[in-house]
Amino acid sequence: MYLTAVMDVYSRKILSWGLSNSQDAAWCKQVLQEAVRKYGKPEIVNSDQGSQYTSAIWTAYLKENQISISMDGKGRALDNVWIERFRKSIKYDYVYLNPCDDGFELAEGHQNHIEYYNLKVHHTTKRKPNELYQEKPAQRAA
Repeated sequence: MYLTAVMDVYSRKILSWGLSNSQDAAWCKQVLQEAVRKYGKPEIVNSDQGSQYTSAIWTAYLKENQISISMDGKGRALDNVWIERFRKSIKYDYVYLNPCDDGFELAEGHQNHIEYYNLKVHHTTKRKPNELYQEKPAQRAA
């Protein structure tokens, strides 16, 4: 199963996420669209250079909505260290400790962990993502 998540970099809040058995660009776009519907259009979206994020489906959506496209350099996971840290956290704090029998159980566990993650105090900000997101300036970036 593949996880895609949209994070607000300022607060580290996970705005939307989804699990799929493929890295389909249309599915990734749906996760982004959910974040935009719930929280508004960001000024810029950063991603890695995976095929789903370089696809015409993904880039056309961003261009149509006047959202600037930013991509990490090839092989440069540290260009977007915040989402990479989240991915590590969910793997080590949930997935590896809780083997699941099916995708439904995995999705439910991800939902619970992401709710916990958004309410947890993080060492880099010393604040909870949900609290920081509520306090942040009007300019939003995902």
